[in-house]
Amino acid sequence: MWPLYAAGFTTAFGAHSVAANLGRFTTGHHDSLLVLGGLLALYDGAEVLLKPVFGTLADRVGARPVLLGGLIAFAAASALFAVADHTAWLWAARLGQGAAASAFSPAASALVARLNPAAKRGRAFGSYGFFKSIGYTAGPLLGSLLVAVGGLPLLFTAMAALAAAVAVWAALAVPSAPPLPKERQTVIDLARRLGQGSFLWPTAALAAATAALAAGVGFLPVAGAAAHLGPVATGAVVSLLAASAALIQPRAGAALDHGRITTTAGIRAGLAITAAGLAVAALPGLVGLLLAAVLIGAGTGLITPLGFAALAEASPAERLGQTMGAAELGRELGDAGGPVLVAAVAAASTLSGGLAALAVLTAAALFTPRPAAGSPTIDREQGDQAQSAER
Repeated sequence: MWPLYAAGFTTAFGAHSVAANLGRFTTGHHDSLLVLGGLLALYDGAEVLLKPVFGTLADRVGARPVLLGGLIAFAAASALFAVADHTAWLWAARLGQGAAASAFSPAASALVARLNPAAKRGRAFGSYGFFKSIGYTAGPLLGSLLVAVGGLPLLFTAMAALAAAVAVWAALAVPSAPPLPKERQTVIDLARRLGQGSFLWPTAALAAATAALAAGVGFLPVAGAAAHLGPVATGAVVSLLAASAALIQPRAGAALDHGRITTTAGIRAGLAITAAGLAVAALPGLVGLLLAAVLIGAGTGLITPLGFAALAEASPAERLGQTMGAAELGRELGDAGGPVLVAAVAAASTLSGGLAALAVLTAAALFTPRPAAGSPTIDREQGDQAQSAER
């Protein structure tokens, strides 16, 4: 499992380490904000478009080849700019990185599900989410240090080396998980399956969690600055949010595996905690921001492993890649949509109003259609039966 956790770290580190350092290299353009926005959108845009495609491909040819191919492509795209060291090639490198991450990210999620029995998937997804959170947290700091020493080429060189090393590790350590026999699926069949509560419920929760996390990272420092807090204090708020999200995920997964919580109850609790965190961000001063950071981090950390475990249980084993790819699309939309919603409402009212609007939307996700009692998302015994059938 460790190479899969490393793959999760790689995509998160690749996304945030570059994004945090692009601004200083685009300020020379008269339309620098437009250039910066375009470079940032390339990575996420490729993921939105391609994750479902590569997820389906993983079901056809096997998740392991897609994982390895994506990591190799990520290394190649990173090396492209490291060698060329020209702004024009930065666009191609960033697009290539996003496309490559679109391949190995859902493939890694599918392998986490395929290589673990139902009774251990909670902890496995919790650990996978933990290392992704570490990548998101460490990316801006380590990326800035590398850029300070050797500029963007050194950062891209480090990413190329990281992806190549993880690819070799995965090739040696990740067992083969050949594609399973499957019945022919029409577009109508796909739409029907993805329209069921067993998919919509956890996916909506994952999207809401990602939206809240992105909005918290982006706007809690703004709220701190408006309250006359210094950069150290606002940085501590973001670090606390990220740490809360990272630390809770393995524990939430372990609690699921040991039967202390169910996916439905845990996701509902996570949504309620996340909504409360967004709401208390309106409280004045540092105390309100710290409380918001802890609650948003804890809520999203609770939702993430349980959401993926629920998807894995409810999905046919031969369609795991497709399911994870489609769910990742939902998360990407939440990642982009959360900050946009907060900014739009804040522009018309206040930042507190924007965060409150997202809190209401997060709470509304509690009423997304859920699977009926006895479905795999709720009934762990049926999840065990599905795993036995796969064997």
